[in-house]
Amino acid sequence: MEIESDTSSADGGHPAKYDRIGVGYRQIRRPDPRLASLIAGALGDARTVVNVGAGAGSYEPQDREVTAVDPSRVMLDQHPGTRKVKAGAEQLPFPDGAFDAAMAVMTVHHWPDAARGLAELRRVSRRQAVFTWDPDHSTELWLFEEYLPEAGARDRSAFTPLSVVTGALDAHTVLPFPVPHDFTDGFRAAFWRRPESYLDPVVRAASSTLASLPASVVEPAIARLREDLRSGAWQRRHADLLERESVDYGYRLVLAGS
Repeated sequence: MEIESDTSSADGGHPAKYDRIGVGYRQIRRPDPRLASLIAGALGDARTVVNVGAGAGSYEPQDREVTAVDPSRVMLDQHPGTRKVKAGAEQLPFPDGAFDAAMAVMTVHHWPDAARGLAELRRVSRRQAVFTWDPDHSTELWLFEEYLPEAGARDRSAFTPLSVVTGALDAHTVLPFPVPHDFTDGFRAAFWRRPESYLDPVVRAASSTLASLPASVVEPAIARLREDLRSGAWQRRHADLLERESVDYGYRLVLAGS
């Protein structure tokens, strides 16, 4: 089943961002089993699930009936599922209460109207699980503090405040997710203990934060990082990180409904 739905109202009809930056996404954004287990537990006994902003299908439970929704054709083409709907979060083409649960993973900040999209999650499901990043969290990734402050500032302004997410969902639980040092899903802070990974343009292309910045900003910063790794300056500055198993960079799983 694949359905096309009108997605033009919220973003002025421009192509979805991931039509531009989503090519090769699945190569780097490999679901991590620890986060998958956390999300699966949050879904509880739900048998039918809608994954809004589904992308390539990361973290969709394999033992449920999942309908994937995404506004990007590029992302849906990489999705392995059979139930796929091209639509935006703000206008989900489903009746009230159509699903036992709704999930959304690292996507709310891309929605043109986050409050409206979150209201839609509540409308079509009895339980909601939203994985997001708290832009007010104090610990920042060294990449943005030291090399790309433009990216850090952009994310803090672009990400939906956690208070907005919890308020819109009337959430009852917020679970922290410290990022393990060997995390397999290459999003924003995944490589905090593997700095050489950020030198790879394929890795950077799979991060909306980095892929959205102009090369004139990113390339000089990456050149500085490369030199600091070569000289050992980065290792001396971050010797403490090399001993840690995980770091809380502000990722949160927000739970609502019943």
